[in-house]
Amino acid sequence: MIRLIGYFFGIGTMLALLAAAVVAIYVGSLAKELPDYEVLAKYEPPVTTRIHASDGALMAEYARERRLYLPIQAVPDRVKAAFLSAEDKNFYSHPGIDITGLGRAIIVNVQNWGSRRPVGASTITQQVAKNFLLTADQTIDRKIKEAILAFRIEQAYSKDRILELYLNEIFFGLNAYGVAGAALTYFDKSVNELTVAEAAYLAALPRGPSNYHPFRHTERAIERRNWVIDQMVDNGYVTREEGAKAKAEPLGVKPRRNGTYLFAGEYFTEEVRRQIIARYGENALYEGGLSVRTTLDPKLQLFARKAMQNGLIKFDTLRGYRGPVTHIEVAGDWGVPLGAVKGLSDVPEWSLAVVLDSSSDGLSIGLQPDREASGDLVKERIEGTVSREDMSWAMRYKQDDKTLKAKSPAEVLKPGDVVFVQKKSDSGSSYLLRQVPQVEGGLVAMDPHTGRVLAMVGGFSYAASEFNRATQAMRQPGSSFKPIVYAAALDNGYTPASVIMDGPITIQSGNTTWTPKNYDGNSAGPSTLRNGIERSRNLMTVRLANDMGMKLVAEYAERFGVYDKLAPYLPMALGSGETTVMRMVSAYAIMANGGKSIKPSVIDRIQDRYGKTVFRQDERTCENCNATEWKNQAEPELTDNSEQVLDPMTAYQITSMMEGVIKRGTGATVAELGYPMAGKTGTTNDEKDAWFIGFTPNLLVGLYLGYDQPKPLGKGITGGGLAAPIFKDMMRDALVGQPKIAFKVPEGMTLVAINRKTGMRANEGDPNTIMEAFKPGTGPADSYWVIGMGSDGSNGPGSGISPQASQAIQSGGGGLY
Repeated sequence: MIRLIGYFFGIGTMLALLAAAVVAIYVGSLAKELPDYEVLAKYEPPVTTRIHASDGALMAEYARERRLYLPIQAVPDRVKAAFLSAEDKNFYSHPGIDITGLGRAIIVNVQNWGSRRPVGASTITQQVAKNFLLTADQTIDRKIKEAILAFRIEQAYSKDRILELYLNEIFFGLNAYGVAGAALTYFDKSVNELTVAEAAYLAALPRGPSNYHPFRHTERAIERRNWVIDQMVDNGYVTREEGAKAKAEPLGVKPRRNGTYLFAGEYFTEEVRRQIIARYGENALYEGGLSVRTTLDPKLQLFARKAMQNGLIKFDTLRGYRGPVTHIEVAGDWGVPLGAVKGLSDVPEWSLAVVLDSSSDGLSIGLQPDREASGDLVKERIEGTVSREDMSWAMRYKQDDKTLKAKSPAEVLKPGDVVFVQKKSDSGSSYLLRQVPQVEGGLVAMDPHTGRVLAMVGGFSYAASEFNRATQAMRQPGSSFKPIVYAAALDNGYTPASVIMDGPITIQSGNTTWTPKNYDGNSAGPSTLRNGIERSRNLMTVRLANDMGMKLVAEYAERFGVYDKLAPYLPMALGSGETTVMRMVSAYAIMANGGKSIKPSVIDRIQDRYGKTVFRQDERTCENCNATEWKNQAEPELTDNSEQVLDPMTAYQITSMMEGVIKRGTGATVAELGYPMAGKTGTTNDEKDAWFIGFTPNLLVGLYLGYDQPKPLGKGITGGGLAAPIFKDMMRDALVGQPKIAFKVPEGMTLVAINRKTGMRANEGDPNTIMEAFKPGTGPADSYWVIGMGSDGSNGPGSGISPQASQAIQSGGGGLY
């Protein structure tokens, strides 16, 4: 018997050794196939790129995986406790595999064999191995590889590093990755602000985000969360009282919306997005975790949006009502079909509403229901009224391309029509009728000294049209281009007091004849350059460009960045080429900045995921800014290396002339603000576009209005009448509390009193006098000279001037002063 027992023992031992050898060989073969776990040391997951305004306000986030990488030291203890309790309570004591937990899982799986899905016993370390290095296949091979890697990872990295990797990698649902991203996505909070209940719910999600969806499976989610809270109590992380209080709380999930976050900044944000992609590529934007600080001034952006929208609405309503957005059935629950109609998410002042009844007194309306966090429409239905007075502008309406005049609101709208309305500030249930303007426009506000774009409006609503009319729309600048022509003249021998003939002119080019006209159809005879730009005289501008030569005008237009290549044809002197608002504003910035080149910028700085600055817009140098100590040296100064593209004295002269545009000329409506300002109106052929570009010493704003498919705005529409009031409305808000600073006269310039009509030195007591700035070596003419007397723009003698002037012209041939 003893021998038999010994025999079987020997056989068993040999079989055990053989089995062990087989297992060893099997495990060894699997170990050879394992990926290199050392890659965890260089772990760089896809991280959210965040875009901020100049004051630090969050504008937008871009990510394929919404993740913010968080060092373990920044994770609060209660959040760590929640995840350890939910996933691996023995994490800080086991070597990578929890033997106790594994045994418990085996027993449970045997008991539930065939009835339930097997439960796992993976530790956090094993999950790191699986998530980073292996697939999610449910196989024995993968589990063994996972265990081997877990042991190796534990030997190579600290527990805190492993937990850090886990908390930043795991998926939480709703496209949120990592605990920091999940806290923002589910609760719009940082991890430091999470309560015990909120931390427990996040800890419950990695096991199956879709199974514990906060809205589709609310009860199941609360049950799982409460289980995690119980585990935290059992493990001693929170007291029973704290646990009971946390379990009594609702889930409280408030999903954070995607896209942009700063109100009215959508066009600006999209421009930044395009520039980042152009500079670094899409992967850097959506995975690189960049931190982008833009130039946007949120306060100024609100002023710009308000002024532009009000201007567009005012113009549009004067053209009558074009009809409802759509039509729905109002029988039964009208909230459901109305809730399916898309509104304007970036115009929160407006709401969609359905007409429930219309009469001679006005409309009875039902407001589009709001949506709950779950996406369901709220059940409460809100109704209101639109009085006849509050839709009086719509009594003139369009039908079959005809403009009709209604006697009653019932003729304009009928039950079931869906319209836009705006709540009146003085009443809780009264509304104004609104419609989305057909006319559009673009606006740019800039710091003229740095080129930093402070505000940008690309149209009435980004939700309605993503096309950015401030940077993408190619439009004719019209008369707003004239300051470029006059600056070229002042830079090449002319003075603001030079006199040019404002009279009929015919240009012959081959078989083509061109006869330009002034906007009012009249001519004023000989006038100074100043008067020509103040009154925006086309005939004078053509004669001036003809006298200089269009090649010179084209050179300055390209130097100012208005065009890449300007055809040297005389009509181009009147702004008939196409350019953008951004380019025009940048050109004016050169004149406002003493003639130095300006590079428009929407980004101040870009930092990578580690905080290292990889881009900085400010290229000024400062050699002594980083001195270690003060040794009575002079204060450091920033050195501006910008190219001088225009004589500083010329820049002041053209600025002074544009001050006259506002004081006495086509932009006179802006003078009501009472601030030193310069600017120029612009109106294109057939009144298709209306422009105004103006500036103070520290703020420059330019804008245009026009239809996307260019067509006349209407007879009599001008930049001074349509665009300038929008500029004025914005500047009225922007300049509140700002000091009144005059434009600085460069050293060396001479101010001389001249006669506004003749351009000659004024006599004492002359009522028609103005102070004019002259460069050294120049001054008002000693005799009366007129440039461009001929009908073809030449300097030959003509009619309509005094005999003395005619004699002076004949004897002198026409000079430049």
